[in-house]
Amino acid sequence: MAKENVVLEKSFAFAVRIVNLSKYLKEKKHERVLSLQVLRYGTSIGANAEEAVGGQTKKDFYSKLCIAQKECRETIYWLRLLHETDYIDDKQFNSIIESAKELLNIITKILITTKKNLNNA
Repeated sequence: MAKENVVLEKSFAFAVRIVNLSKYLKEKKHERVLSLQVLRYGTSIGANAEEAVGGQTKKDFYSKLCIAQKECRETIYWLRLLHETDYIDDKQFNSIIESAKELLNIITKILITTKKNLNNA
């Protein structure tokens, strides 16, 4: 049985939500530019986490996960912008921003631990 990987599972579930949000923005709000930005960055979190897990070295893992962290932070920016410009309402925003912040916190904690391990190696 495969070992559970919280970052991969949560980042994939988050990416699914981002894809659905992007579709909603395009179809219901007729918004294309911001929806593409949130789609690009929101889905790349999981892609970079997958690359990190498949990394050849601990440094490679750390580097790819740093990119996932940056993409998560940028996704939060785009979500805030969508909310402040009334493309998504309070309920939509509060739900998805909490998921993004949770993912950011998990990634950040893993990076802190990994950096300590790299420095002690």
